[in-house]
Amino acid sequence: MRLKLRLQTKLILIICTLLALVIASIGGIFNYVMSSVLEDQIGTRALKVAETIAGMPEIRQAFYQPDPSAIIQPIAESVRETIDAEFIVVGNREGIRYAHPLPDRIGKEMVGGDNGPVLEGRSIISRAIGSMGPSLRGKAPVFGNQGEVVGIISVGFLTEDIDLITEQYQSQIEWVSLIALAVGMAGATLIARNVRRSIHGLEPEEIGALYTEKKAILESIHEGIIAVDRQGMITMANRYALQLLQLPEDATITGRHIEELIPNTRLNEVVRTGQAEVDREMLLGDHEVVVNRVPVVDRNSRVTGAVSSFRSKSELYRLAEELSQVKRFAEALRAQTHEFSNKLYVISGLIQLESYQEAVELISREVDVHQNFVQFIMRDIPDPMIGGLLIGKYNHAQELKLSFEIDPQSSFRDIPDTIDRNLLVTIIGNLIDNAMDAVLACRDKEVKSVVLFLTDLGEDLIIECEDTGVGIPEEARNAVFEKGFSTKEGEHRGIGLALVLHAVRKLNGYITFHNSPVGGTIFTVAIPKNMEGGNPDGG
Repeated sequence: MRLKLRLQTKLILIICTLLALVIASIGGIFNYVMSSVLEDQIGTRALKVAETIAGMPEIRQAFYQPDPSAIIQPIAESVRETIDAEFIVVGNREGIRYAHPLPDRIGKEMVGGDNGPVLEGRSIISRAIGSMGPSLRGKAPVFGNQGEVVGIISVGFLTEDIDLITEQYQSQIEWVSLIALAVGMAGATLIARNVRRSIHGLEPEEIGALYTEKKAILESIHEGIIAVDRQGMITMANRYALQLLQLPEDATITGRHIEELIPNTRLNEVVRTGQAEVDREMLLGDHEVVVNRVPVVDRNSRVTGAVSSFRSKSELYRLAEELSQVKRFAEALRAQTHEFSNKLYVISGLIQLESYQEAVELISREVDVHQNFVQFIMRDIPDPMIGGLLIGKYNHAQELKLSFEIDPQSSFRDIPDTIDRNLLVTIIGNLIDNAMDAVLACRDKEVKSVVLFLTDLGEDLIIECEDTGVGIPEEARNAVFEKGFSTKEGEHRGIGLALVLHAVRKLNGYITFHNSPVGGTIFTVAIPKNMEGGNPDGG
């Protein structure tokens, strides 16, 4: 079974192993350099002493005396004791010793076999095995009165003494290395713990899995996601964000400054203040988007960046309109069911009272009214989506005891295929709903009616909706199309006219309104049949 080590253990082992190798390598190199330097220094020292002794007048003159040893031996021993050398040996050209630390070896031949270069007049440093054992020696020639070589000075230090000094230094190096290794192990443990804490105790496999999951989640979200660091550099962006920025899906924007792509961004402000911004509207290229901006905070409550999510307003409006359509269809069905249930009760009562003629007249009248309305819709407003909407609104008005009329002069047959029917349904449906709400809010008026006029004559589609409500106050005229604004009480209001304005702008049209002579409001929408015309900014 394979042993699986945790990341913290792996880091400690790797760092300690590398540290041990580095310390061992540095210790070995330092020991080698120190040994070499020590040997060079001792050899140079021995050579300088030998040259100094060789240059002393007393030594040079002693070679011409009957007993040179009597003069040279005391001088050599005095110098040897001063410099703490192992030996100072002085010999003549034949290698016969005149001075030696051991007096019994005076008069005997020098040992080592390295006198050749010295007899030629050169000073040397050599390693050789002499009478006292292996040694490092410095040798210098003694020149006579005529410049000839008359003797040899040999100053030496035993190799074992040099090795002993080297071992002392080496022992110190080993202790320093062990201390450095111990400190390094403690540092490695601390680093590994900090790394583990920084990644929340996760193992590499878990981090990899989280990264893959995060990437999949970001790509599955139908919102643009962009993250930046403290400097405003982009650290992450998903595919939907690239689409909204009108960039290729394989484009790489990581590492670029956010203001290069979104000049009007407020992400840098969120990073600076640490305050989140929710449901803000902005223009992203050609798209109106709703943006949420949230700061990224670390465990020390420091802001390290920010994340922005944004979604196209057109999609939000589309979802809202789909919900609105479902609501309208449900209300139309409920209204139709309720209205016809009442009429069935009336017919049932007339039959039970044996008022058959009145029952037949009621049925005929209702059928005629409904058939006439349906036939008018099928003839002059043949589009099934718009026609179905108007029939549903008619039934709903009947339930609310309102008069809903479509101007007999209306005609909506010439609608180009390039115009989105869903947007037309949004405009007409919300204008009618808004008019009905306005009429119902005006309880003191006897006439409660909504009149719709549609025409496709000329270059524009004209939609005009008039109600007998209270009208729009002067102080509210500039805010009537704002999302959430409403002159009526209750929650979830102020959406309809905002949807209308959005749909009108999508169709490059414009919308206006003014007070009706009967006291209500008339909304007028003009949509160009040619989508390149019109006013894209709305009314």
